[in-house]
Amino acid sequence: MPQNRDGSFLSDSMKELLGPGVGQISFERMQELNRLMSYYRCAMMEVVTKFNVLNEQFSLQFDRNPITGIKSRLKTLPSILEKLERRGYPFSLESIEENLNDVAGVRVICSFREDVRMLSEALMQQDDIILIERKDYIRNPKPNGYRSLHMIVSVPIFLAHEKKYMRVEIQLRTLAMDFWATLEHQLRYKKDFDFASDMEKELFTCAHLSAELDERMDGLRQLMQQQNEQAASAPGEKPLRWTDQSHNLR
Repeated sequence: MPQNRDGSFLSDSMKELLGPGVGQISFERMQELNRLMSYYRCAMMEVVTKFNVLNEQFSLQFDRNPITGIKSRLKTLPSILEKLERRGYPFSLESIEENLNDVAGVRVICSFREDVRMLSEALMQQDDIILIERKDYIRNPKPNGYRSLHMIVSVPIFLAHEKKYMRVEIQLRTLAMDFWATLEHQLRYKKDFDFASDMEKELFTCAHLSAELDERMDGLRQLMQQQNEQAASAPGEKPLRWTDQSHNLR
């Protein structure tokens, strides 16, 4: 990365974020920013580990994995700067930590709607997790049809000489919800493309179709669960495995 005239390696936006005199102490300030970002990265790792443990536990209990995938992302510096400016917050490391809840993000993709509820409740029963905010867009979808469960939590990270709580945004959604949200984002924010109102209506219709799909698939899950409970209570009957059921449905 090329050096600036003041001897630093920082862009103007980075200098504004890190404060006055950054040309003389750029290394120290950069270390502070890197340290804060590493804390957020550690917090994401903690949350991902918690969900992996829950997935392992529930896979033994239900003979299937409620989680089909976990994604994590750390907000980029330009995105952090843009959000601080848009919300009228000062540019400082303290401001990032105090005012932004989504610097660290974890998205959990589930098989069924019931899995979203089950996993969110199991996570919140852990005594080291602090719930800051919860928005249920599954029960109350956004006007455009978006569905997902959003939670802001504070999770501890254990450093060499201290324990520090960091905020992480968690999104839990089904495969159908994730499919719709991913394509909706690609279409809506495609460069050099005019997103027309008729396309908005079509996406809204697709959102209803994905919600219906989730409901019908959850009905199949309940049917299989009832069959397993009946088989378990009947002598000599073998409970139906999820893999067996999946094979029969093909």
